[in-house]
Amino acid sequence: MSDHDSTPKFPDSYLGNNSLDYDSSIWMERNQKKTTILCLQYLFDERLDELEKLDYLKDAPFYVVDLGCGTGFSTEILLERGFRVVGIDVLLDMLSKVKTKKNYMKNQNNLELILADINYIPLRNSSINHALSISAYNFITHKADSIRDKIKIANNTAKYLYKLIKLNGRIIIEFYPKNDNELEIFTSSFKNNGFSGFVVKQNPNQKSGQTFLLLKKR
Repeated sequence: MSDHDSTPKFPDSYLGNNSLDYDSSIWMERNQKKTTILCLQYLFDERLDELEKLDYLKDAPFYVVDLGCGTGFSTEILLERGFRVVGIDVLLDMLSKVKTKKNYMKNQNNLELILADINYIPLRNSSINHALSISAYNFITHKADSIRDKIKIANNTAKYLYKLIKLNGRIIIEFYPKNDNELEIFTSSFKNNGFSGFVVKQNPNQKSGQTFLLLKKR
C-alpha cells in the first residue's frame, strides 16, 4: 500500500506486510483523517434535516459505528470529536493495529472494537445512532461473481444496517464505485430498504472515484 496510486485489492492489500505499510503511510493517515472530518460535516448536513421533520441530532453524545475501521485513522477522529465509537473490521491484521494504538487515543474508554463481518455485528437492533464508513463499503461485494450477486449482497447489507440504526439515524459512506451502474446498485439498496438520501461527488460529471452517500433512516 506504499503506492497510493495503485488500486487496492480486498483483502490482499490489507493483509500481512500490506497492513503494516497501510498503517505506517503518512499519506494514508492524512487522507483518511481528512475524509473522516468531511464525512462528519456531511453527518450534520442540513439537507438531511429536510428529509424528516424530527431532528435526531439533538440527542448527543452519539453512539457511532465505524464500518471497516481499518487501522483506526477514522476511529481516532471520531473519538477526538466526542463520539462513543464501535470500530468494526473483518480483518484481524487491520483491527489489531487499532488495539495496539487504543491506549494512546483520546477518550479511549469510549471505544469498543469488534472483529466482525458488516452483516453479522453482535449488537442489538436499534442500538446505534449513526454509522460512518470510510473507503471500505464497496468491498462488501468483493466475493460477488455476478451483478445479481452484487445486488443481493448490497440489499442484504442495507436491510441489516436498517435494523441496527435507530429511527432517523444517519449513515455517511465514502467509497469508490467503479462506475454509474455500481453506484446505482448501492444507492438503490438503501432507498429500497428504508433510507432516504442522496449522492455527493466532488465532480458531478465523474463516472467513478471518490463518492459520498448521505443517508437517513426513515
